[in-house]
Amino acid sequence: MPRYFFNIRHRPGPDGLAEDHEGDELADITAAREHALSEARTMITRDQLDIVRDWMTCSFEISDEAGQPVLTVPFSDTVLDEIDEE
Repeated sequence: MPRYFFNIRHRPGPDGLAEDHEGDELADITAAREHALSEARTMITRDQLDIVRDWMTCSFEISDEAGQPVLTVPFSDTVLDEIDEE
């Protein structure tokens, strides 16, 4: 199974990226997107970090094992998914 890394962009610039050094093994990019949305929901509802003032401006910058970017998932997509499910 491929490994995907879920780096969090919390502000512009090189200092605004929290890198994921462990990653997660998931079946494909669709599973990676669903995992990102699930993690974003958890972070929005539970985590309070001083460096993040507005979770809706954050995004996951997902990369593959080679370090190549494969997908960006804005945290704001969690709201869109909730509307789509209704």
